[in-house]
Amino acid sequence: MNGQTASPAPTAFDYNERTYRTFAGAAGRVPFHVRVETTDLYLLAGHDLSAEAREAVKTARGTLEAHIRQVPAFATALRPLEPPQGGLPELLRWMYEAAGAAGVGPMAAVAGAVARFVGQRLRALSREVVVENGGDLHLDLAEEAVVGLFAGTSPFSGRLGLRIRPEATPLGVCTSSGTVGPSLSFGRADAATVLARDAALADAVATGVGNRVQGPEDLEAAVEWAFKIPGVTGAVAVLGDRLAARGEVEFVETGPWIP
Repeated sequence: MNGQTASPAPTAFDYNERTYRTFAGAAGRVPFHVRVETTDLYLLAGHDLSAEAREAVKTARGTLEAHIRQVPAFATALRPLEPPQGGLPELLRWMYEAAGAAGVGPMAAVAGAVARFVGQRLRALSREVVVENGGDLHLDLAEEAVVGLFAGTSPFSGRLGLRIRPEATPLGVCTSSGTVGPSLSFGRADAATVLARDAALADAVATGVGNRVQGPEDLEAAVEWAFKIPGVTGAVAVLGDRLAARGEVEFVETGPWIP
């Protein structure tokens, strides 16, 4: 799917206050919040799993911190690194593999990787799980949901959503931006959103898409590049009032973050 359209005036959101964080809707879905040092997650499950999520975050952070002590470049590289010889914990393996596929540094995959790591550990305790980590999502759904598109001051922001069907999950839906939030981007996209079976891959590829968008003329090529990467199922790039999309992307008109 692809196209370029205009839309009504944008709804205001504040990234720093994370006002985009509103899970609402179906009965049996309980939202809760977990923060461990700089890791700040918003989650949805069949019941409050705060304690279990907090332990999973601590495990993930411990794995990352130990690896960075051994391989300092892991924290700063802007291009893929060769993984160390020998077995790696799955969290690190996801990040190395995602970085290699997207041509970015492994930390470009960290938010998605942590979301996936936590989500997989909670799934045994709940019929469905959503983990949001700085706008990057791991979704494992029993019923369909709509993920709102947050693209700063773009007229699409808060007006378009992506319908996610349960049979497409587990799924990562991750966004990079050159105009919103603290993440490093070398591009100007208001939103570069990628859907992939692995949230770490979605996160890394979203960075790659965002880096490729310097102007509206780059949108189509950026999503085409993303969609050619194995494991990516869809991609969306937004700059101002222009939008391009490829793959399994089903748009709906909606407000933000409505499961």
